[in-house]
Amino acid sequence: MKTASKLQQVRVGRQEVRVSVRPGSGERPPLLLCNGIGASLELLQPFVRRLDPSLEVVSFDVPGVGGSPLPSTPYTFPTLACFVGKMMDELGYDTFDVLGISWGGGLAQQLAFQNPRRVRRAVLVATATGSIMVPAGPKVLAAMITPRRYRDATYAASVAAQLYGGSLRGRPEDAARFLHDGSRVGSQRGYLYQLLAGAGWTSLPGLPFLRQRVLILAGSDDPLIPLANAKIMKRLIPRSTLHVYDDGHLGLVTQAELLGPRVNEFLEAP
Repeated sequence: MKTASKLQQVRVGRQEVRVSVRPGSGERPPLLLCNGIGASLELLQPFVRRLDPSLEVVSFDVPGVGGSPLPSTPYTFPTLACFVGKMMDELGYDTFDVLGISWGGGLAQQLAFQNPRRVRRAVLVATATGSIMVPAGPKVLAAMITPRRYRDATYAASVAAQLYGGSLRGRPEDAARFLHDGSRVGSQRGYLYQLLAGAGWTSLPGLPFLRQRVLILAGSDDPLIPLANAKIMKRLIPRSTLHVYDDGHLGLVTQAELLGPRVNEFLEAP
């Protein structure tokens, strides 16, 4: 039996953050979801629905995104990881698993670095190693500079093939639906703060020292994060597994019925 998620505002220091908790059985650590740049927690709900109902799932809007107020100052990945750790304290979680997609994959890596005993396992989806990576093409990067795709459904459909690839090449209207149905958009400054957090950050030196088991999920047709990045991460992370799915950057949503069980299997394995 599926349990509805509970939305709440959680105060961490002086900052409020919008959090969704889907209750589970409590028999294993909860899964914390870290979303992509500019995206509110609603984007990953199709994926959440495909996860084992007994698994507790925590998702949140990064400060300045969706329903979370803008922070007073910009942040870095290390300071944001510290903030998220305190958020999990407020929610009463000691240990947890983490899944990060795209920009959120950088945050997930940083959480694993800073919390080697607290983060049990990590799932890195359509993500890379930060400023030192195999980059996307110039036109793709130019389209990422602003959050326009989250504010204009017609524009989202027009750039879907260029940005996300995979099945959205043939169904670009799905991108408008995923990015706009039930989603919440933050301010332009909130988006800028996310861009600044990743500026100059790289996980490359730390990957060989990750202690956690890591599942890397990557699309075979991802214009934004070329597949070569996942192969590099697989080579550097000692206890990692790479699974390449036949889709693009938003495969976690478009292929939720296939990737949900794959993530369940990874989290449940001894």
